[in-house]
Amino acid sequence: MPSHPSDSSATAPAAGELGPSAQHSSTVARALPHGSDGAGERVADPALFGVTRVLTFAGSRGLSSASGFFFERGDRLFLVTSRHVLFDAPSGHAPDRIEIELHTDPRDLSRWATLSILLYRNGVAVWHQARDSGGEVDVAALELDRSALPEGCVVHAFGPQHLAVGFDLFEVGDRLAIPGFPLGFFDTVHHLPVVRQASIASYYGVRFQGLGFFLTDARMHRGSSGSPVLARVNPAGPAAPGWCLVGVHSSRMDMATRDSALDESLGLNCAWYADVLLTLTARDP
Repeated sequence: MPSHPSDSSATAPAAGELGPSAQHSSTVARALPHGSDGAGERVADPALFGVTRVLTFAGSRGLSSASGFFFERGDRLFLVTSRHVLFDAPSGHAPDRIEIELHTDPRDLSRWATLSILLYRNGVAVWHQARDSGGEVDVAALELDRSALPEGCVVHAFGPQHLAVGFDLFEVGDRLAIPGFPLGFFDTVHHLPVVRQASIASYYGVRFQGLGFFLTDARMHRGSSGSPVLARVNPAGPAAPGWCLVGVHSSRMDMATRDSALDESLGLNCAWYADVLLTLTARDP
């Protein structure tokens, strides 16, 4: 079965809340002639306004572009992405700072601001990561300092209410949506992600090859790491969420024995079970 909170443990490199010195916003917003006036009624969808582009830096040098999303638990707000976006030893990827983008006007989506976040304090990483019986989990959660968010920012975060209450709700072949920034591609005017269609490609609720993820069938690219994997559900009431957060997209899955000249890529991807977020966002991980 997937890694329930009782099966996984947080290995947070650091604890404690982040201060304003670690995170600061820079308003680079601009009102463009073709801004989306009147869009305010549609900005409550976390599939669009709970997802953000994650840019990584080493000093002033840009390294990579990835995806992430917001997760709110009680009064705490987290940025969630793939752990390898923040640190990846095999490739030598070791940024010291990230930037994310947030909308600042629900009626003019061309207005946005950048939040810069330091990844280390006194040489210690500030994000939370986890491991379970299968090893390291490729998901990271970084708590955001609300006082550092740009004024009036538009964030509609996912939360525990979006997590699946059981693993019998979804079956192989069920449709999924994966919003993100593949190859850094997005709506550059309104700073919105694009959404890939996917389906569940392995037994949902079973750890694929003993690891804490399941497989999705979708055409994915670099830059999508850290995207939420979503299933549309019928809300039980007007206040119930219309999306279920089932996973966190990590990477493509392929066979080491595949003949790259004769065989196409499998087109399969790893999605870590989203219930690990309850471990990563616990008060005392």
